[in-house]
Amino acid sequence: MHLLPKEPVMLRDTAGQDRVIERPAPWRRHRTLAIVSAVAAAALCVLVLYLVKYSGAGASVSRERLSIATVERGSFVRDVAADGQVVAAVSPTLYANVAGTVTLKVHAGDAVTRGQELASIDSPDLTARLSQEDATLQGLNIDWRRARLDAEHRLLQLRDAYDQAQVDQKTAQRELDRSRKAYELGAYSELQTLRAEDSLEKAKFAFAQAKMAYEAQPTLNRFDVDSKKALLDRQQFMVADLKRQVQSLSVRSPVEGQIGQVQISDRASVAKDTALLTVVDLSALEVEIKIAESMARDLRPGMKADLEGGGRHWQGTVSGVAPEVVNGQITTRLRFGDDKPAGLRQSQRLGVRILIDRRDNVLMVDRGSFMDQEGGGFAYVVHDNVAERHPVSLGAASIAKVEILEGLGEGDRIVISGTDAFNNAARAILTH
Repeated sequence: MHLLPKEPVMLRDTAGQDRVIERPAPWRRHRTLAIVSAVAAAALCVLVLYLVKYSGAGASVSRERLSIATVERGSFVRDVAADGQVVAAVSPTLYANVAGTVTLKVHAGDAVTRGQELASIDSPDLTARLSQEDATLQGLNIDWRRARLDAEHRLLQLRDAYDQAQVDQKTAQRELDRSRKAYELGAYSELQTLRAEDSLEKAKFAFAQAKMAYEAQPTLNRFDVDSKKALLDRQQFMVADLKRQVQSLSVRSPVEGQIGQVQISDRASVAKDTALLTVVDLSALEVEIKIAESMARDLRPGMKADLEGGGRHWQGTVSGVAPEVVNGQITTRLRFGDDKPAGLRQSQRLGVRILIDRRDNVLMVDRGSFMDQEGGGFAYVVHDNVAERHPVSLGAASIAKVEILEGLGEGDRIVISGTDAFNNAARAILTH
């Protein structure tokens, strides 16, 4: 067997894989370094600008914690809104004037008329005292009348004595005249004449005494009678007061209206000055509201108001503003207009809106807590992500708006709430 000679195996060389490598340009060799340098330079510029822009910032606050509003120009309506409750302008509470047992004649919610009996108080001690004092009054009245009769009788007796003394004096004078004539004729002795003169002197003295007693007696009578009359008058006043108290045992309504609250139960024993019940005069209803001191400074009696409740509206006027501040609030009362509401109840809630004034072309911004901080003398104006503190002057405030007098312009954006987080810094950074 003949073997064929093997052909030599040809191996491929790397000539097809080889290529000429050209020397790269210098800018290509340093491209990565150039890009990194450019990015670093840009970052450095941004950092420099950031530091320059926000240099002096004293705080950094998230926007989510702030409320920002835009200053605008338009019609400014000053009004006050509050929730009020219906109160009766006349709602007297009746009290027990004495201790006793109370019998009720009405119940809560009953309609009553003026003068109607609402309750009666049983007080045996008071009625017994009235009977005793009335008997004393009758006795003093008899004493007074007896004193008048005695005074008249004494005066009459003194009148008789006065007249008798006057007659005795005239008689003594005539006797002296006869004695003197008889003495001149030799019929009487000198001693008889002297006795007649003595008798006349005694008569004159008795007449003078009787006259003085008679003239002084009316004054003495007045003292005696007036003292008795004073005791009688005092007793009359006491009896009249007791009768008033007995009459007030029947508790009657001072107004026409409706029974409000009944503070006691029937047949209850009460002490003096215990509250029994309240009568509400539904024809004289008012609405009472409480307004913050800062919002109530311009309220005046006579201002118009809108009242709303239960789907109905009424017109009213401010009837009074309390002169004192209690817990930062001022109590204000409103009176309904000519259209008297029907169906309202004591303490029912109503919405109240009082219009103070309306002005056009006023620079204003939304109301916020910034107006109460630092007396409302500063505001933070927002530029991009920076809030800068600027002095401002605020004017009147309404429910939703506050007037800008100085320091801001139309279109400025300011922080109206959340400025307490700035800690009074001149500038603050706003973050997202």
